[in-house]
Amino acid sequence: MSLTIHGIPASRALRPLWAAAELGLDVAHVPTPYADGSTRTPAFLELNPNGHIPVLIDRRPEGEVVVWESMACTLYLARVHGRPDGRGIAPATAREEAEALRWSFWVVNEVERDALTVLAHLHAMPEERRKPELALAAERRLAVPLRVLEQHLKRQQAAGQDWLAAGRFTVADLCVASVLNWVRVSRPLLGAHPLMHEWVRRCLERPAYLRVRESG
Repeated sequence: MSLTIHGIPASRALRPLWAAAELGLDVAHVPTPYADGSTRTPAFLELNPNGHIPVLIDRRPEGEVVVWESMACTLYLARVHGRPDGRGIAPATAREEAEALRWSFWVVNEVERDALTVLAHLHAMPEERRKPELALAAERRLAVPLRVLEQHLKRQQAAGQDWLAAGRFTVADLCVASVLNWVRVSRPLLGAHPLMHEWVRRCLERPAYLRVRESG
């Protein structure tokens, strides 16, 4: 196999694993948890000196390519291993490429940190460690970028396109939905952004996503 992904689905490694599944790629998946020291071994730090998952390794005729950072891994797979045929998740035009880039950077910069806070303090952390005031503050901050997304989805819908970048599901949807999945524990955010809520639901019902989640 030319492609290897280190990580676990219950982490940001979900993103490249999902992309690989959407693309139908043959991938060697090396389950690498982050909580037991596996990402701090000398061998792993040779792959990613930051000590984080995921790590993508692409063994190519011209030499081995190593990619880290989950969004970079995901966009790399779509760009290098996808077919720009207007049917799969790979961007097929310059506009689609731009949309994939801008929405992926947007969700990391504008949404991810607060989305993780909401998930942690409303659901993921043990109840005795949760701080509802932190979740509430994050929800208030998220109202601003999520309004931007809601307006974009409204414009897309008016143009007859049900997805972020095109009339089909693309890597742009995958990258953004992988983060916005975390805010689904917030009823106020879902209620205030019905188009986002419906769009995320459709993204997470895709067979490729479900297969990856079920795998671990």
